[in-house]
Amino acid sequence: MDTELLKTFIEVQRTRHFGKAAENLYLTQSAVSFRIRQLEQQLGVNLFSRYRNNIQLTASGERLLPHAEAMLTALQRAKQEVAVSAEQAIQLSIAATANVWDAFLLQGFINIQHSLPGLSWRAESMGKDQIARQVLERHLDLALLFDAPKVDEMQIEKLGDIKLLPVTTFNDTSAKSAMQRQYILVDWGTAFDIQHARFFPELPPPYLRTGSARIALELMQHSGGSAYLPDTMVHSLLADKSLTLINDAPVMTRELFAISLPKAAQRNQISDIVTQLRTALQTSGKSGAE
Repeated sequence: MDTELLKTFIEVQRTRHFGKAAENLYLTQSAVSFRIRQLEQQLGVNLFSRYRNNIQLTASGERLLPHAEAMLTALQRAKQEVAVSAEQAIQLSIAATANVWDAFLLQGFINIQHSLPGLSWRAESMGKDQIARQVLERHLDLALLFDAPKVDEMQIEKLGDIKLLPVTTFNDTSAKSAMQRQYILVDWGTAFDIQHARFFPELPPPYLRTGSARIALELMQHSGGSAYLPDTMVHSLLADKSLTLINDAPVMTRELFAISLPKAAQRNQISDIVTQLRTALQTSGKSGAE
């Protein structure tokens, strides 16, 4: 199957708009429409339902999506592995959700790159469901998640805990005041949502919901606000008084897990990386507590 047709299908699915997909792919809108028709003819099904400007995947399109993503990921990885130099004979792929990168993984990954110069890397940010699927399909060697999937085929190892601090840019640091004024609800996973709802049952709708702690922090620094952010991200800002702890809101924690396959081809390297990440998380937790 022509991979360009699959790329076009995924871009239309992502943008839900033929014109925007055409811009992103540097094609004309008619070319995008033609490619989608070609793919539909090859498969013998309709992939999109079109109601004016509302473009949605059909049931067949929903079923095709994970296969299209897997095929393109496999092709990309094959190209990368073929191109790996003799000095970098091993390539490892690692992925996490945006918040895991923000809270810990970016700095930990940089340190591991320095300690393992002989490896070639592929690093991705994606949703937890896509991560779990790609680990099982061997498109990812290692993933880091807050909510570990309950899958027998996976090797799941706890790295440690990420401490989430209730912080604000405002002078009034009571939870009643700070969390009802430009409060940003950051997605820290299912366990956090349950704790959050229990501690703040009458909280009004948040000023913003986001899956990125980095977005929350940038917005708070620009326009003011409050949010739960990782101590590794905010301890220096608390020290210089740019942020303040909300004094009567609870500190929460999230467990961080490393996900891989027990019989992965690069098992020794993966185990070494997991050990380094666990040590780095413990060290960052101590420094953040100081």
